[in-house]
Amino acid sequence: MIVKEVSKGESKILEFKEKLPNNSSIAKTVVAFSNTSGGKIVIGVNDRREIIGIDEDIIFDLKDKIASIIYDHCTPNIIPEIYTVNISDKLLLVIKIFRGNLKPYYLKSGGKTNGVYIRVGATNRKADHLTIKNLERESKNISFDEEINYEQKYEDLDLSKLKNDYLDLGKRLTHEKMLNLKLIRKINGIIYPTNALLIILGKYEHSSVKCARFRGKTMEMFLDKKEYSGYLFDQIEKVEKFIKNHLMLASNFNNLQRKDYYEIPFGAIREAIINAYVHRDYSNFGRDIKIGIYDDILNIVSPGGYPNTLRQEDIDEGRSEVRNKILARVFKDLNYIEQWGSGISRIKNMCIRADLKEPQILEKGDYVDVEIYRNLDVKYEDKNAGLENKNAGLADKSAGLENKNAGLTDKSAGFKNKKLEQQYNLIRKYLLENNKIQTSEAKEIFALQARRSREVLKALVEKGLLIKKGKGRGTYYTLKNK
Repeated sequence: MIVKEVSKGESKILEFKEKLPNNSSIAKTVVAFSNTSGGKIVIGVNDRREIIGIDEDIIFDLKDKIASIIYDHCTPNIIPEIYTVNISDKLLLVIKIFRGNLKPYYLKSGGKTNGVYIRVGATNRKADHLTIKNLERESKNISFDEEINYEQKYEDLDLSKLKNDYLDLGKRLTHEKMLNLKLIRKINGIIYPTNALLIILGKYEHSSVKCARFRGKTMEMFLDKKEYSGYLFDQIEKVEKFIKNHLMLASNFNNLQRKDYYEIPFGAIREAIINAYVHRDYSNFGRDIKIGIYDDILNIVSPGGYPNTLRQEDIDEGRSEVRNKILARVFKDLNYIEQWGSGISRIKNMCIRADLKEPQILEKGDYVDVEIYRNLDVKYEDKNAGLENKNAGLADKSAGLENKNAGLTDKSAGFKNKKLEQQYNLIRKYLLENNKIQTSEAKEIFALQARRSREVLKALVEKGLLIKKGKGRGTYYTLKNK
């Protein structure tokens, strides 16, 4: 086992020493391991991963010395497991450090302000103020999104978008439900929002995303870029649209019906986007999500490494740990998350079924990097104009949809917005066959979020093409001139 670990090189949970380092060096690593995911210091291995071994005559002295260094330099008390391993007659000394429950651990000489270290990649990094606060939250099993924000007045917040998203699913976001979800907290009779609510409403500047389409396989030149902030679920919708506009499109026909599909399964892309929003580290106010589309990959970078309870092998095996507990519950409530812990496996499986290379999902330092590979061997239709690409229209004669009786193009409507005309064509075709449509059905047809679907339906009503009937959950739409 240790040979396999050594062959992989130093990492978040593994450090090599050819011989026992100085007291300060070993103490920093012990503190960093305790504050992060635990780990092993292996003495007797050089920087080239060669097993050198140590003199067996000094083993007992080394064990005593290491135990004394950790006791004298680190606090709260850290109890290591120190043992030897014999590899091809060469003796290694292993110092195993467990992830601690009394964070933050720190060097006595530096105190809690200057002596806290964490493990980032294969290095020890001094923790800043925000990181120390995170460690304190971890020791209390409290996530950043659960904390109360005492500065923002709850009565000044506009909850209409969030409440409407719940209503679209037949749910009501009542005051009691918000308390149960911990979106708000009541302290001495006063209602305060938690960080989760402010994140969802887009009140934090860093709760944003930057999207870019680059030419080639590097960041040297971009063809398009956008930055989205504000209400979180609006952001997700805009990100999805940006990605769709820069992916390639293919089509097939079934029973004379044309079906368009993207080069990357959009279900996999959506899962990756949701994962980035739900699991990113919102306590770091200086960073946002970044999405890059290159000629060969779709890249999604999310601030914050894995939760300290997880290692790369855990992720690869499908294990999941929620960093933002309240956000995750809201996303689950609104059907953005189908099943706990299934996101990464779903991403990989969907791509593999589409004959794509298995996506790479890795922790790189203090961020998570997702690379979803594009299929460069298949000729797709370039659709940088998104749904406005005429070749993707439903009036494609080769699809056998030119039947005038289908009435897919209403010239009397006088559309100036090509996109709205295409959406009307989709709705009209559906209504000619089904008589009425609700927002939930329009959402599937448009491949949009419910709120945006309502806006499209409202625009068509205002143009006099649709009639709105019913109220509340019973609202539906019919063709005016059917």
